[in-house]
Formats: sequence, C-alpha cells, structure tokens
Amino acid sequence: MTNQETIFSKIIRREIPANIVYEDDLALAFKDVNPQAPVHILVIPKKPIAKLADADAQDAALLGHLLLTAKRVAQEAGLKNGYRVVINTDADGGQTVYHLHLHILGGRQMAWPPG
Repeated sequence: MTNQETIFSKIIRREIPANIVYEDDLALAFKDVNPQAPVHILVIPKKPIAKLADADAQDAALLGHLLLTAKRVAQEAGLKNGYRVVINTDADGGQTVYHLHLHILGGRQMAWPPG
C-alpha cells in the first residue's frame, strides 16, 4: 500500500488545493478540512509511506523530522498551552487516508482517553 495514490499525494503535487501552513523538502503541513479542535493541522511526509506500521529503520530520520515539524507548526499556530499529536494507524486505529500523517490538535482542553 506504500505507493497507493491518495488525496495527500495530490495535495503534495498541488492537484488539490489545501490551506498549507508549512513546507520543506521532506514535509508538508496543512489545515484539516474537517477539524476536530479549534486548531487541527496535518503534517505529512512527501515520501509516500502508507502507515506508521510500514515505516522501517531507514525512515528514522524522516520520522524524527515529522515530529520536529509538528513542534514547529504548533508553535507557529500559537498553541502555547499545549497540544496533542496523533498518528492513527490502520482501521482499528482510525486511519482513513493511507498516507502517514500526524494530527496536531489544540486550542482546547483535550480529553483522556481520546476515543
């Protein structure tokens, strides 16, 4: 499933518009079209990895970059009181788009357990 075409692939190629808030050579961050919090931003790798379970040792630097990108984007979004970073993996984890992505959720108190 790693090379499957997804809506995120089309966003990376600018075939579908998105409200992009950050981009570098490895990652893209944009506002979620169905926000679950006042701030809901997705961070995706430009490399097509379908899900976290498909990542391997050669992706370690990219995975670290995605987390640091999430930190940067959260700071730029003004999430000074905290935020949550979520990675849904596979059907039972709630994943609906099979292109690895991190959800940054903030702007309100988060509940626990999350779902």
